[in-house]
Formats: sequence, structure tokens, C-alpha cells
Amino acid sequence: MRKVILFNMVTLDGFFSGPEGEIDWHNVDQEFNEFAIAQLDTAGGLIFGRVTYELMANYWPTPLAIEDDPVVAAKMNSISKYVFSRSLRSADWENTQLIHRDAGDEIPNLKQQPGGDLFIFGSANLASSLTRQGLIDEYRLMLNPLVLGDGRPLFEELAERLSLKLIKTKVFASGNVLLTYQPG
Repeated sequence: MRKVILFNMVTLDGFFSGPEGEIDWHNVDQEFNEFAIAQLDTAGGLIFGRVTYELMANYWPTPLAIEDDPVVAAKMNSISKYVFSRSLRSADWENTQLIHRDAGDEIPNLKQQPGGDLFIFGSANLASSLTRQGLIDEYRLMLNPLVLGDGRPLFEELAERLSLKLIKTKVFASGNVLLTYQPG
């Protein structure tokens, strides 16, 4: 069975974006790009909510993305994508399936399909919903060495405590630390 893996970059003070969605603080270098490519190599699909889907779809298929980061762009454009939205009417990015049904009902079906693991990038509201329903199998948080001071917390819609078990860490030369957890 495929796993659902949440990957997000977060600050020391727990934010995944600035107050207006800014991610210009992401600490990205060649070592991070190599990690991102290796992670995408294991992915069988990407899961998005509407907002993150629109941001990704407005960047990765563009000539700028293809020129700036051709390997990641090729992987992002070719991989299967599942977008959960009640308001989005079309999803034209290559290999994208728009799903209007409840994500909590559909994710178990996606997990049963053959292929690599399913990754959630961004999509904090969707991630919180799936966390509440116990549908995320692994949390990969890339801790950036930065205090943002204000922003959107990754799990702002959780009302209950979530206990996690640390299963792996990786320290990057940039100061980023990848923390990998399972629900526990």
C-alpha cells in the first residue's frame, strides 16, 4: 500500500509561509535540490489543495521553471497530480486529476492503487484535514534556520494534540534539518 507523506519547509517558530503566503525565506541550495529530486524519484503522485495547486501550476510548466530547474520541472510536470477542490472548475496542468469529492473519502482509494508514495507539498488546510482523519503516514518537515516572527502555522486547523515518533533526521550544510516522523 502506498503511503501519504506530508513534506513542508517550516521555520523555527513553526510557520510554513509568511502572513501573505510568502515563501521567499526557503533555504534552498544544490544539496536541497538533490534531496528534492531524490524525493520526487520515489513519488507516485502529488496531492494538492486548490491554492497550492494553482501556485505550482502557474510556475512549473512555464519556460522560466523549465530553464531554471529543468530536472525538477520535468518531474513536477510529468508526475500524476490529484487536486482536491470544491471550487476549482478545471485543472489543466499535465497529468492532473481534479477531484471534487471529499479528500478523506478518496485518499484511502488512492493509497490502494499501485505505484510510489503520494506526497503533499504545501496545502496546509488539506494536510490538517487529513491529519485529523489519520490519513497521513509520514511527516517530513524541513526545519529552516530562521525565525519568521509572523506567518501561517502548518497545523493551524488542528484542535487536538498530535503525538509523533521521530524516525529519521538529516542535517544539511545550509543549516536545514530534515525531521521525519510517523504518527505515534
